[in-house]
Amino acid sequence: MLKLSTTLTGHQNPIYALAKAEDPNRFYSAGNDKGVVEWSLHDMAFIKVILPVQSSVYALHRIGNLLFVGQRSGAILVFDLEANKLITSLSFHEKGVFDLKSIVSKNELLSTGEDGTVAVWSLADFSLLYHFPVLKNTIRVIAISNDEKEIALGAKDGLIRIYNAEDFTLLNELDSHTMPVTSIQYDPTGNYMISGSRDAQLKVWNLPDYSLANTIPAHLFSIYSIAFHPVLPYFATCSQDKSIKVWSSNDFKLYKILSNDKGVEGHFHSINKMIWSEDGKYLISTGDDRQIKIWEFS
Repeated sequence: MLKLSTTLTGHQNPIYALAKAEDPNRFYSAGNDKGVVEWSLHDMAFIKVILPVQSSVYALHRIGNLLFVGQRSGAILVFDLEANKLITSLSFHEKGVFDLKSIVSKNELLSTGEDGTVAVWSLADFSLLYHFPVLKNTIRVIAISNDEKEIALGAKDGLIRIYNAEDFTLLNELDSHTMPVTSIQYDPTGNYMISGSRDAQLKVWNLPDYSLANTIPAHLFSIYSIAFHPVLPYFATCSQDKSIKVWSSNDFKLYKILSNDKGVEGHFHSINKMIWSEDGKYLISTGDDRQIKIWEFS
């Protein structure tokens, strides 16, 4: 199902963020060192440092030719990939920015992080449109529903809060995780939402009512990323326990464990982020071991 194709090295410190490039054969990475790096999937090689940074990067998000870079300082850099230049820096958050997501239908960018607030930015002129407090602690993750009508926020208090994407009113609070929520994804079919937490459990929530459908003891420690395959009915999870697991997105059957403990040459520290290549041929993972691993799917 998945086998290790290549290990890419070059980062000097833990890596926290990955993003796809407009070219499906390229992607970006960043973390606790001095730059955002561009890589080639075609050549399985380093291309260049596209942007130097002065603060650790916790989040990357690309929209068209724009790459948004969320930093520990609270600043969000906006980099034009075509012009190869920094356009502006968005300033609102006073602490680290942990996630960035866009609502394409509204031409808006959402940002959140350690200050417990959500900021809404115009993608037309990068002005701050709105902001609202959620809690006094960290919001770790944002997920946007497939129809872009609802927003899910995973927070340090263990709650998942569902907001209306039109006016940002609070619709629901999901209270089942016993520790901070660290990952959320909506199923591509629109049937459910899945969340992961420091409690090492996956929770499956029925849509549209968000009733709890399933609890899966998936990992030993925090689940930091959930990534659905772009075409086939599978999703991957990764964890602080240094493992990647591949599941059926239909019946949640566990198909594969990628871990040194299982005799697979995997990561040897916490795995912080994963993305699939656009065609679903590769799963890209990275973490505290400063390595990027490319797993070939077959």
